[in-house]
Amino acid sequence: MNDPLDTGALAEIIGCTPGNPALYDLALTHGSTGRADYQRLEFLGDRVLGLVIASELYTRFPAASEGEMSSRLHVLASGATCAAIAQRLDLTALVRFGAQARSDGGRYSDNIAADAIEALIGALYLDQGVEAARRFILTHWGDMIDGQQAAPKHPKAALQEWALARKRRPPEYEIVAREGPDHAPRFRVAVSVGKLARAEAEGASKQAAEKAAAAALLAELEGIKE
Repeated sequence: MNDPLDTGALAEIIGCTPGNPALYDLALTHGSTGRADYQRLEFLGDRVLGLVIASELYTRFPAASEGEMSSRLHVLASGATCAAIAQRLDLTALVRFGAQARSDGGRYSDNIAADAIEALIGALYLDQGVEAARRFILTHWGDMIDGQQAAPKHPKAALQEWALARKRRPPEYEIVAREGPDHAPRFRVAVSVGKLARAEAEGASKQAAEKAAAAALLAELEGIKE
């Protein structure tokens, strides 16, 4: 059985007291629980996020072309950006999972983190209105919209781009070890770019370990002079 929603922690994240806790309960329920889940709210939140960011881009950059705004919107509303913000807020700590998804490291999944923050935006929009949703989005996306802060890029994508730009072999990942019980596994993953460099890292899921290994290898590659 999942613990009840921590409305105090939720209020800190959304910046206000939830008016309808049931909406947020739904927004933070994964399908693996066998209960009604966040998918419909995710659909709504994705559209609210896109509208707010598109509106801000239109207003803040009056000389930008449609193509420029589309490109920026694509990055700002991407799964990688949403996941990075959700992980920074530790939002997945509030998500309820079924036993299997929990043991598979669902809390550390970027895809689930991105889905959850979109569902949260959808719940906030329905509960508090468009202005509350807009305030939340501008609080966490505002500097990126202005270009003062680069939108986060997933380490695996960044490593792939690094190798491609230098005509190197694509990164190769392998599981070095899997330890611990099924409900709390630990994965150790190695990643290499040809024979140039290799790094290893651990995580509570294969995805988390690959992400950490890619970040570690990127840091190592920055010090290599080709």
